[in-house]
Amino acid sequence: MRLLVLGGSWFLGYAVAQLAVERGWETTVFNRGRSGQSPSGVRVVRGDRTVGADLERLAAEGPWDAVVDTSASEMAPRDVLAGAQALESVAGRYVYVSTVNAYRGWPEEPLTEDSALLDAPADADADYGRLPEGWDGPDWYYGRQKAGAERAVLSAFGEDRSVVLRPGVILGPGEYVGRLPWWLRRAARGGRMLAPGSPDKTIQPIDVRDVAAFALDQAVAGGGGAYNCVAPIGRETMRDLLAACVLTTGGDARLVWAPDKVLIDHGVRQWTELPLWRTHAGVWQIDSTRAQEAGLVCRPLSETVADTWAWLTAGGKPVEHPRWAEHGIAPEREAAILAALGQ
Repeated sequence: MRLLVLGGSWFLGYAVAQLAVERGWETTVFNRGRSGQSPSGVRVVRGDRTVGADLERLAAEGPWDAVVDTSASEMAPRDVLAGAQALESVAGRYVYVSTVNAYRGWPEEPLTEDSALLDAPADADADYGRLPEGWDGPDWYYGRQKAGAERAVLSAFGEDRSVVLRPGVILGPGEYVGRLPWWLRRAARGGRMLAPGSPDKTIQPIDVRDVAAFALDQAVAGGGGAYNCVAPIGRETMRDLLAACVLTTGGDARLVWAPDKVLIDHGVRQWTELPLWRTHAGVWQIDSTRAQEAGLVCRPLSETVADTWAWLTAGGKPVEHPRWAEHGIAPEREAAILAALGQ
């Protein structure tokens, strides 16, 4: 099996390339070489996906049986389109990692793969969908860009040779966003620990290694399609996540649960100040039955927590990313809310 990974130097891209090597695949990675390092055993081709000459040079390195695209998170659809068109004649299949943000109904509504996508053409530029100043409605910009990128891949490779993966929250060793690392370090600090919302609320994070494995499985599968890559609804809860953080770190943290209304009244920023907490009805109601039937296996969340803590305590450092600084509530803010709870 000859595989091309677009990306391949950090988090999901690294996990895909590393697992491909472990499977004995001949693996090429294409990136600019600015973030992280690629795993040993891969062939590295340097270049910029937005530069036509670099794409031509990459295509000349083929052919490949499949492409797994993990590096288009901040890329305009038209750039994804140019890359897919450049590779169409030298690659058998194209596996594109998108996001559940591409759905029009996320995070307000429960979702399946048949739910409507946001509007964006395959050749949209980076300004498509930008919100006007003062806009107070849903922020669909990122989702529109990803939906357009999905259409770009489909237009170049066709439905039978294109696979679209739509993960929700991806956690695990190497995480660069900082959600799980923040909770782990907060648990390790101990004491009364603010826990958001209902302890029984289902959550659906998925381990980065499980997304990587499913991406590779789809690279060799027949036919195309779209798959929601999230853990099963109802399998694990916010209590399961935070209890695993306390147990794994060995701290003396005691969870103090704050109802949604209390947190909202205190102006806590959803999704970031207390990572993964969000009150929208559909945020953790994403059906992944189709992916599970196609072979997606999600390891227990406790295993992801333990392995991420082992990575952190062994000196693991994520690729620097501005989103890391967005996550976590300040100790004084947490203390004030805990005092108001009176527990």
